[in-house]
Amino acid sequence: MDLQNTHAVSVVGEVVTKRFTDGAQGAAEREWLALTLLAEHAPGLAPEPIALEPGVVVMSRLEGAPLRGLTLGQAHLEGLAEALGAMHEAVPARVLDGVPERPWQVVQLAARVREWCARWRPRGSRADLAVSEGARWLDGWRPGPAGARPAFGAGDGNLANFLWDGTRVRIVDFEDSGRSDRAFELAELAEHVSAWVDGEVDVLTCVELDRDEAARVRECRRLQALMWLFLLSDEGPRNPPGTFGRQVERVLRALNS
Repeated sequence: MDLQNTHAVSVVGEVVTKRFTDGAQGAAEREWLALTLLAEHAPGLAPEPIALEPGVVVMSRLEGAPLRGLTLGQAHLEGLAEALGAMHEAVPARVLDGVPERPWQVVQLAARVREWCARWRPRGSRADLAVSEGARWLDGWRPGPAGARPAFGAGDGNLANFLWDGTRVRIVDFEDSGRSDRAFELAELAEHVSAWVDGEVDVLTCVELDRDEAARVRECRRLQALMWLFLLSDEGPRNPPGTFGRQVERVLRALNS
């Protein structure tokens, strides 16, 4: 959830070296574990692991253009759904049970967003309404087990981490990966600012959900939307002007859906 840069990447030929900052505790180990698990259980989906050193992961380079920045068509969305399904379901249950939980899972994230709501200073705008309505919803929401289908999650919904090579989507960046649940991971992807800031696209169009999962995705999307409300509250240079205002409206729509 930290938007600060946590690593530096260098590419030499077909080899990528990712060096993590001192503050990115456990990130290299999480990345390495993800690469080794996916190499075994979903070969070709992610970079091949080459070497792990303290704070450094060396891996193969993947070809492809990031989905963020592309005009997403049906082929891209179907490829994204296929890649997500492969990642979420690749690791056998007996192995997944021993994988550490990813950072900022649903309960931890909900607690942090409650803190942010409590510290919000009114601005005399619709943002105040979004925060007050969000806080009211959070007070009455207790995420239960319904729809929580165990999955291996990347822990980052940024569309820049999904590469289209012309025929399929492959995935990079696993520093926040770990054991998760499918609905929470899908909600994180759908509400990530990269999924809508350049043009509204429903990135879950090709994902099939049962009734309980669909309900959990809807609730987790509300939580993720609220998180982004606070992360975007100070307009910065990364996104177009007005992004925060658009996020306010996304939160209000999500809470009323």
